[in-house]
Amino acid sequence: MNIGIRFATWWLVALMAANEVIAARPIVIAHRGASAYLPEHTLLAVTAAHTLRADYIEQDVVLTRDGVPIVLHDIHLQTTTDVATRFPDRARADGHWYAIDFDLEEIRQLSVTERRNDAGTPVFSARFPQANLGLRVPTLAEEIELIQGLNQTREHSAGLYIEFKAPQFHAAAGFDIAKSVLAVLDRYGLNTPESPVFLQCFDPDTLKRLSAERATPLPLIQLIGEASWDPEDSTDYEWMLTPEGLAKIADYAEGIGPWIPQLFNKDLTPNHVAATAHELGMLVHPYTLRQDALALPVADFNALQSLLFDEAKVDGAFSDFPDLTRDFIDQHLATTHAESEEPSP
Repeated sequence: MNIGIRFATWWLVALMAANEVIAARPIVIAHRGASAYLPEHTLLAVTAAHTLRADYIEQDVVLTRDGVPIVLHDIHLQTTTDVATRFPDRARADGHWYAIDFDLEEIRQLSVTERRNDAGTPVFSARFPQANLGLRVPTLAEEIELIQGLNQTREHSAGLYIEFKAPQFHAAAGFDIAKSVLAVLDRYGLNTPESPVFLQCFDPDTLKRLSAERATPLPLIQLIGEASWDPEDSTDYEWMLTPEGLAKIADYAEGIGPWIPQLFNKDLTPNHVAATAHELGMLVHPYTLRQDALALPVADFNALQSLLFDEAKVDGAFSDFPDLTRDFIDQHLATTHAESEEPSP
């Protein structure tokens, strides 16, 4: 039996056996792996996320020049690799080294480090040191095989949460990134209704096409950003957050991935977004929980998590600290369960 099919079958059995627990517990999505502790999207960060009991592990996917899906958050390479040192003459006129300008053999020569800004300064100064440990940019296939292997050898199972990065950018270069990703999932038997896989994208046209073409039975998640983040992005995210916009998303997607501040009013009370999405039958998976960069003006990390899980009642969240989010959810459920068993007065 194909290993991907075995994995999907095992997950379905486990899901059915623990249905009540899973239904009651929000999921923990390891954001780019355990990125608070190790350089993002490396196989080490994936392994750590699995060990820290994340329910799902995120893969941001871009393509190489030879069309191979690799796991990398940006369409360019210089913020997390040593590409500027190894290939100093390969930057475009805008100063960026784009992954799509390199074939897989060249990508494999790069060493991955902690994220830096354009000035070369670590984005998170207290995170993993800027050391060259020979960490590599993995392919999507390699991450799948690693997670499948860990699911087999550990008493824990994690799914995949895949983002199609910049579909229009890839289309301009002659590639269909969604088709390329689905081909890999097909190869591992993971493009099935039972597979523990979510597919996410900021581009609504890509998700609408996948839905209309019935290209996949996997749940689709509409990511919602801010217009100020990318002047070239013409998506009307503000409209998406309205009741009308959310209703349109529900026509083609099973859920939304909003930025955490988009779920709250200025006084930190939940706005209508999560409640409306739930009324429409959609999941709500906001991003990103960071203990070292709180998304809202709250006292601490647990206060932020309480706002999401207790007040907005989200169905899961992306976290750089999957262990802390796992502990919060499990402790909260234990407390809730104990309170529910107390006898009535």
